[in-house]
Amino acid sequence: MRRPVIAANWKMHMTAGETRVLAEQLLSCRDRAAEVEIVICPPFTSLAQACDTLRDTGLQVGGQNMHWEKAGAFTGEISPLMLKDLGCSHVIIGHSERRQLFGETDAAINLKLKAALCHGLIPIFCLGETLEQREKNVTEKICAKQLEQGLAGIQSWDLAKTIIAYEPVWAIGTGRTASPADAQSVISFIRRKLGKLYSQAADQVRILYGGSVKPDTIDGLMAQPDIDGALVGGASLDAANFAKIVNFGGAKQ
Repeated sequence: MRRPVIAANWKMHMTAGETRVLAEQLLSCRDRAAEVEIVICPPFTSLAQACDTLRDTGLQVGGQNMHWEKAGAFTGEISPLMLKDLGCSHVIIGHSERRQLFGETDAAINLKLKAALCHGLIPIFCLGETLEQREKNVTEKICAKQLEQGLAGIQSWDLAKTIIAYEPVWAIGTGRTASPADAQSVISFIRRKLGKLYSQAADQVRILYGGSVKPDTIDGLMAQPDIDGALVGGASLDAANFAKIVNFGGAKQ
């Protein structure tokens, strides 16, 4: 059985001091960590604070991005070794905002995925279509391309360590959420595509939904057979809302 994952992407929010306060509030979720993999991804400047506050609590910390090289003349970048040194266990790779706003290509995302796996980080590999692509009915084509090119050269034993997040770009930060049935349809397609690429290893991969996930939408999403969790944006900045999402299905804190 695949262990559910609830990951918080704080994006460009939270100073180090604010991170300490919110991370301490999120300790209310620690009892759920035995059943659900909970990952908090603050901005780079708050990673040290988050790692210190959440160390040995069962809640894990991830970076929002990283370079594929372990060191070098890459001003403004952060390496996998730096994330590991702070205590991070996960890293988000290929988020739609990185693709759309910063021009990240499938080839660059592939290098980052390989580097994350090489250095013992669990990648949360994001993919998804824009509204224009969805309206042209090419969602599956776009997701297949991003999946194939992002995972090029990655072996089945490394795929099993990888978390995939389906993020319809039109639902991120817009308040619009794909219906549970729509999300299931695309995520089921992604799993079938993985099955063609990797055979039985596809059944082990956790696939999340990301896109304006809220407390009142999580139960419907988690009821779907192929959805293994959520990548949560804005709702993760409020401890009470995030706790409700972590405790999907009416679980007690």
